Amino acid sequence: MKTVTPFHKTAILIVITLLLPFQSNAIVSDSLTSNKAETEKIAVNTMINRLEEIKNMDKSDMTRVEKKELRKEVKSINANLRSTNNGVYLSVGAIIIIVLLLILLL
Repeated sequence: MKTVTPFHKTAILIVITLLLPFQSNAIVSDSLTSNKAETEKIAVNTMINRLEEIKNMDKSDMTRVEKKELRKEVKSINANLRSTNNGVYLSVGAIIIIVLLLILLL
């Protein structure tokens, strides 16, 4: 059986200290998170609808400047849609915890 060294005690103390703030954030009401998700869905739907409107427009009678403005709008909408892809993000604290756990276990 392994003995607990001062290094292990310090590592455990650091992990516990880093986990305490995450525990307080876990007590967020579901209504706030679902409300935020609903507003994001609405915003994404409006952007998609605007892209469809632009796609269905008759651009033959537009000037170069108007077409250029539409291209800029399409690019900005696409950039906004890419940024709301709801990916998984790791904070610095989470990465430190993962590294410490790997060190302790290996």
